[in-house]
Parts: sequence; C-alpha cells; structure tokens
Amino acid sequence: MKKSILRTSALGVLLLVSSCATVLGGPITEKQRKKPLPGELQREIRLVALLADFVLFPPGVLIDFATGAIYKPH
Repeated sequence: MKKSILRTSALGVLLLVSSCATVLGGPITEKQRKKPLPGELQREIRLVALLADFVLFPPGVLIDFATGAIYKPH
C-alpha cells in the first residue's frame, strides 16, 4: 500500500515539473509561438531548459516545443 502511494506521488511530482521551460520560463511571447517564415532568422532554443527536460522527464520536451516555451524570448 505504501509503495503504491509513493509511486503515485512520485509520478505526480514528475508530471508537475515535466516541462521546465513551460513551467519556469515565464510568459510565452508571440515571437516564441510564431514559426519563422523562409528567410527569417531561426528561433534560439533555451539549452538549459532542454537539458533539464531530458534529465527530469523526457516527454516534457514535446510539451515545451508544442507551446513554444523552449525558444528564447526576444
């Protein structure tokens, strides 16, 4: 019984901090959401958030890219 509660709690904590850039990155700007057009400069990625996602909870990378939070705001 205690093991199942512990596992459920650990999973809940992982899900709460699953996407570092989305949770800790602050508000997402329009520049982060908008995909660059051909000829425009590409968006820069927050490397610390990317590495933290891979270490803590790899599926969080998908959330950060989907929301645009992984990109540096300008």
